[in-house]
Amino acid sequence: MQPKTLLLAVLLSGFGTGAAAQPVPDAATPACAAPAALPAGMGGWVERAAITAAGSAQTLPEAVLTPGKAVNAALLKTADVTYPLPPQKPGGAATYGGLFGFTVTAPGIYRVALDTAAWIDVVTDAKPVIASAHGHGPACSDIGKMVDFPLAAGPHSLQIAGAAKAAIALMVTRLP
Repeated sequence: MQPKTLLLAVLLSGFGTGAAAQPVPDAATPACAAPAALPAGMGGWVERAAITAAGSAQTLPEAVLTPGKAVNAALLKTADVTYPLPPQKPGGAATYGGLFGFTVTAPGIYRVALDTAAWIDVVTDAKPVIASAHGHGPACSDIGKMVDFPLAAGPHSLQIAGAAKAAIALMVTRLP
């Protein structure tokens, strides 16, 4: 064996100690001594009711969210959801999604928070609402994604698509 090939073989084998099979700590992920403080307006995230997503506009009245209150949402296979508007990123056949309705009583910026990655669309009057901001939840929280939308008073639909899990935590809340 050539010296360079031998060195490569030794490096790839983890020096024969099984080191290659050991997990490597992620320096970007801090160890959490306590749960993070939640962002303003997210106090309702800690207690969650159960809900099942609607699979079409006809069943939307069965999947109603209350702004300010989080839910544990059971999603449907993406192929079983008839979205009023095609999601911008629908995900593949092995992903999950669903529809939820909610009513805004006061205009403002509303945040949709999820505990995992998925595509979020808010639909008003059969048109998509353009997000005003997006990001992740605070480190050491179980909020994985947050997207903000400027919303007028009235009814709105929330479309979730491309989720890897069949159940997610979600919340719609008005920002202070």
